[in-house]
Amino acid sequence: MPELIIHGHFYQPPRENPWTGIVDTEPSAAPFHDWNERIHSECYRPNAFVRVVGPATVEERIVNNYANLSFNFGPTLLSWLESNHPDTYARIVEADRESALKRSGHGNAIAQAYGHAILPLCNARDLRTQIRWGMADFRHRFGRQPEAMWLPETACNDAVMKVLIDEGLCFVILAPHQASRVRPSVSTASGPGSPSGQPAWGGGCDRLTIDDQTIDTSVPYRFVHPDGSDRSIAVFFYDGPTSRAIAFENLLRFSHELVDRLARSANNREMVNVATDGETYGHHFRFGDLCLAHALELDAPAQGFKITNYGEYLEKHPPAIEVEINCGPNGEGTSWSCPHGVGRWLRDCGCQTGGEPGWNQEWRPPLRQAFDYLRDENIRHFEATTLFNDPWQARDDSIELILNQHYSREQFLYDHAGCWLSADERWRALTYLELQRMLLLMYTSCGWFFNDISGIETVQILKYAGRAIDLMEQLGLPSARDQFLEILAEAKSNRSEMETGADIYRRFVEPTVGAIASS
Repeated sequence: MPELIIHGHFYQPPRENPWTGIVDTEPSAAPFHDWNERIHSECYRPNAFVRVVGPATVEERIVNNYANLSFNFGPTLLSWLESNHPDTYARIVEADRESALKRSGHGNAIAQAYGHAILPLCNARDLRTQIRWGMADFRHRFGRQPEAMWLPETACNDAVMKVLIDEGLCFVILAPHQASRVRPSVSTASGPGSPSGQPAWGGGCDRLTIDDQTIDTSVPYRFVHPDGSDRSIAVFFYDGPTSRAIAFENLLRFSHELVDRLARSANNREMVNVATDGETYGHHFRFGDLCLAHALELDAPAQGFKITNYGEYLEKHPPAIEVEINCGPNGEGTSWSCPHGVGRWLRDCGCQTGGEPGWNQEWRPPLRQAFDYLRDENIRHFEATTLFNDPWQARDDSIELILNQHYSREQFLYDHAGCWLSADERWRALTYLELQRMLLLMYTSCGWFFNDISGIETVQILKYAGRAIDLMEQLGLPSARDQFLEILAEAKSNRSEMETGADIYRRFVEPTVGAIASS
């Protein structure tokens, strides 16, 4: 009996106004107030409450697709759902609990790096915070330790893999082209993390170079930490052709067509796994949620598939093959959505979505340079403060203040300062932490993904930068605004009326600051 894993990556960028915490009206999402509301109506809620009629009876029942899917939800999206649509949120959490009971303690949910930053492009501190915050958010919502983490855009390199191992995660999901070489693992009898004495990667007849056409996606692999400790993490590479057919080739028209394709992919192998954006099921393809429910509840089991998730499968099938991943040009990393490694978030690599003939994405480098400048300026200020014994540990732990508004701020600050702080010191310490949160959120990947710097996703991350500059001024730190805008002025919009990133900032961000200040 072949085993089937379908993974859905459910995510929207954070859309809240960073000054008010409220999502402003987004006209492009009409007739809905904003894109979160629109996609909730088209995807997140429908997948939680799918009406299915069985073939042998006319009796209708409600299916929770999340109970059959391997899935991750962006932490900021879950926060929005919890506040705005608690019934949908409850079904997501319930699905993980139900699946864990069915699958030997392995729930369907996995964590996601907190702010959907491209992890290989983060500095070392931000990389760890993004992962630690994602894990803390998962524990808070699902009540258990995450086994795995979805990497935004599946972007990774060796540095990212090392931190995943350091943080105790068990497995990760990557695209098939992100594998580079494989060789037999000599420690499979004891499972991942056991001593192998395996030599460093090099030449040898037991090392096989692979690509997306030759990798076997039906088995897990073992990535070993290069520090010599032989600690490791399992890697699943999803079935690329079938995943693309679901996402882009209209395979969700009929559930029997979907299951027939999955059966051909299995081809007498023990497991087939696919991964797509979760929004594929209902938002990108109308009634995709219904197709998925019929496939996983009825048609796939009828064809002999056992529905499972990665954690359960890994427990029964520890990796027997070691893998070296493809780290991309200059070791920058690779991803599932950019054939140029992670160029889509760095430079005008040729990737875009929409736009007019002749448009370019030369605005990407100065946008990142402006953010890097703002981040790096704040490193020295944050490290210089005497309000925390260890500022970076305080930042990592401050996720608890974000997740639990009833968590005692006074006790948190006492724990990290070693003494009780005055009212003014408490305000300054909490403002420093909020400033750091803004600096993390401004790297949300969607800001670079699309065709122009004037898009709503890029304006949103510019607002996080604007809020950071605002908080710096409140703290009395040296102003970073002028230098930030000087760098941003090099980012030229494809829309002549928008001019540059600096002009877009002045037009769409600074009026918000003034409006909040005068209200």
